[in-house]
Amino acid sequence: MNISKLEQRVLHVLAQGGAIRFDRAPNGKVVEITCFTRDGLVLADCSLEVFERLRKRRFIRSVGGAAYRVTREGVVAVRAQPDNRTGGGHA
Repeated sequence: MNISKLEQRVLHVLAQGGAIRFDRAPNGKVVEITCFTRDGLVLADCSLEVFERLRKRRFIRSVGGAAYRVTREGVVAVRAQPDNRTGGGHA
């Protein structure tokens, strides 16, 4: 399945423990989203368009009105990426 670089980036952040918080309009439609990393930083690459594509493909979901998290399908779809937090030092 083809996944854009932005979708990959968002799924990778979510797979590492991030979450997407959202606001709904009175009609129930999601109108604003903010993607947080596990460290609490905001991921600027996560747009409403990317969010809708991920939700439509069932790579993310919200349970009981909580923040959106990655699903098992989303974890499988994301390509393995090196963890940039480790600093890359060799022992």
